[in-house]
Amino acid sequence: MQKSGYTIRTMTRQEVNIAIDWAAEEGWNPGLYDTDCFYAADPNGFLVGLLGDEPIATISVVKYGNSFGFLGFYMVKPEYRGKGYGIQIWNAAMALLSGRTIGLDGVVAQQDNYKKSGFTLAYSNVRYQGVGGGHYPADSGIVPLPMLAFDDICAYDQPFFPDNRREFLRCWINQPQSTALGILRNNKLAGYGVLRVCRSGYKVGPLFADSPEYAEQLFLALNSHALEGAPVFLDIPAVNAAAVDLVNRHNMTVSFETARMYTGQSPDLPINRLFGVTTFELG
Repeated sequence: MQKSGYTIRTMTRQEVNIAIDWAAEEGWNPGLYDTDCFYAADPNGFLVGLLGDEPIATISVVKYGNSFGFLGFYMVKPEYRGKGYGIQIWNAAMALLSGRTIGLDGVVAQQDNYKKSGFTLAYSNVRYQGVGGGHYPADSGIVPLPMLAFDDICAYDQPFFPDNRREFLRCWINQPQSTALGILRNNKLAGYGVLRVCRSGYKVGPLFADSPEYAEQLFLALNSHALEGAPVFLDIPAVNAAAVDLVNRHNMTVSFETARMYTGQSPDLPINRLFGVTTFELG
């Protein structure tokens, strides 16, 4: 039952900025240009809970293809927590994704709550912080990603994600103040990554590669495009030992951790080639 005066509806494009701002206040450090790409992924995928005209709760339920959805931005303004508003918007979101496998990156402390809604832990994702700048060995195989055929980029990306995210990807690799690079071997894409500017420093994500060596070359190339000395963050699956080796070799330190959880069967992703998560908000 709706509490008196409390309504839940789809956000407008402008209202998605509210969720981004709240995420920044919670320490999630979103990218400066995330909103356009998040909205492009699914314009109907963002809900807001309003008490009168005041936004007090948000959640995203972005649909990908016909089989997958990712849940994020689940937030209630602090002064309205514990009053039943959050569970109502949560239930509305889950209803919209009914029949799909659903993923989320939740704060570790909330795992038990998510389990009550049918989510199970797949693995931990860990955010590491390093320092931007530096040089990298020249590699003629590292090229600007947008110069490659978009269909080839989508084909390379597909195994790393449970369903189609073509429109999101088109926006993601062409963001302002970002660098998207691919690495070619035998004229074929063997990895790619994106560096984007965030509220604090930069994030690398995704970082996908066919080998740890290619991942490192891409990481160093992307890192060199960040301002010297600026914070650079990389979110890795903790179960990928080669990704752990990468961040340790470059003296990066842990700054945040999430629980990657799914309803139903966890997608069979090539974790050994996944060196950097695209985003904690949209998968």
